[in-house]
Amino acid sequence: MKIKIVNNVILITILTLIFSSCLKNEDEKEYTAAEEIQLREAYLDALIENGKDIDTTASGVYYVIREEGEGPFAQSGDTLTVAYAGYFIDGTLFDASQYHYEDGKYEFVLDVSSLIQGWNDGMKVMNEGSVVEFIIPSELAYGYKGERGVPPYQTLLFVIELFDIKSPQN
Repeated sequence: MKIKIVNNVILITILTLIFSSCLKNEDEKEYTAAEEIQLREAYLDALIENGKDIDTTASGVYYVIREEGEGPFAQSGDTLTVAYAGYFIDGTLFDASQYHYEDGKYEFVLDVSSLIQGWNDGMKVMNEGSVVEFIIPSELAYGYKGERGVPPYQTLLFVIELFDIKSPQN
């Protein structure tokens, strides 16, 4: 599983490098809403050109299933155990579960823990063993203000592997 996550991370990096060299401004600056949309559309186009099937949740989180899982899908109130890596649209890694947890796994309660809306929405398309790449628009992440190292108007990319689902009844 770790090898597959690494392969997915490499794929994300390659795809972002393909289009970011043309779109990247060498002066560090915050994106506008229009620039965010342009970068996100270019990223999604690159995924499609590379044969990836992109789906969208009802709230607008884009996702690509990298590996199918088994069993029931995550639901509100379930305790989930995941490994994740988070990237800006330009391919820069900004967070990963391996940096915070000794075993690299993060456990949380879906729709109860203080997560960005895009995570709560996206996790519901996952079941145990699945690996999914999420493309989360800023309005479902940290919005026009940004937060703790995430600038405003940042589409966020996450590669998440779901290890375990515990329902509240267990």
